[in-house]
Amino acid sequence: MRFLLDQFMDHLVLERGLSENTRLAYHHDLSEFLAFLARRGRGSIQEVQRRDIVDCLMEGKQKGLAAPSLARRLVAIKVFFRHLSREGLLAVNVAEAMDSPRLWKILPPTLTLAEVDRLLAAPDAATVSGRRDRAILETFYATGLRVSELAGLTLDSLHFDANYIRCTGKGDKERVVPIGGRAVAAVQAWLEQGRPAYAAKGGGGSRAVFLSRLGRPLARSTIWRQIRAYARRAGIPKEISPHTLRHSFATHLLANGASLRVIQEMLGHADIGTTQIYTHVDAGRLQAVHQQYHPRA
Repeated sequence: MRFLLDQFMDHLVLERGLSENTRLAYHHDLSEFLAFLARRGRGSIQEVQRRDIVDCLMEGKQKGLAAPSLARRLVAIKVFFRHLSREGLLAVNVAEAMDSPRLWKILPPTLTLAEVDRLLAAPDAATVSGRRDRAILETFYATGLRVSELAGLTLDSLHFDANYIRCTGKGDKERVVPIGGRAVAAVQAWLEQGRPAYAAKGGGGSRAVFLSRLGRPLARSTIWRQIRAYARRAGIPKEISPHTLRHSFATHLLANGASLRVIQEMLGHADIGTTQIYTHVDAGRLQAVHQQYHPRA
């Protein structure tokens, strides 16, 4: 198999015209893959199965490889196998139907329902800052907003009479997102019993929903720090960020039967493929549904 790799590298130099950095990356990834196959006892490229490729990628994930590195490794394997197949050196190209690299994107940790409850209860609602932070956490989990979208909310964005908010997402695209009763109550408590005091310190001119102690629009970095602090206070050992709440929002919606298209609209994804990563997160639920309803499960 090392001889096949050497042949492939010559092909990249002579026929593909790839850059030196790309060739080095391919050589590194494929050397790692061949070493994995050797440890597994595969003596020939003809013995390689699709499961070997998946397991090699999963091993890389467990060792801490970032999502782009995993995607690059899969691309290298696919290009290598395609070359061998075209040269008549491989009877069956098991890598041909492998998932697109985008499906190997690694999601941040998702919170369980119990962890969400603990996190949302962490702020002290008896204090002004606690009321604000409770409203922020409730809004994140109720709407799946990005941190930039939440920080950009203005008083004009809120339409609590109809239980929705308007936010501006990527590409300055505006969308409507439903918001539940608990989040509405938390935001209203902040608006009535907290925000006026903070707004007065800033002269009362800001229309931002969430303000700092000085009456200025709350910075995204401050929101990040506060969420991590509350996660520690709630005894959640995971690395939590605003995006964790966004992923938890989508995952829990899917687990409770929401349509992928509806989740796409609420998250503001332009491409349904981006939303489809949640079907991999909740594979257990899909398997349970299959076992329950399929006649031959």
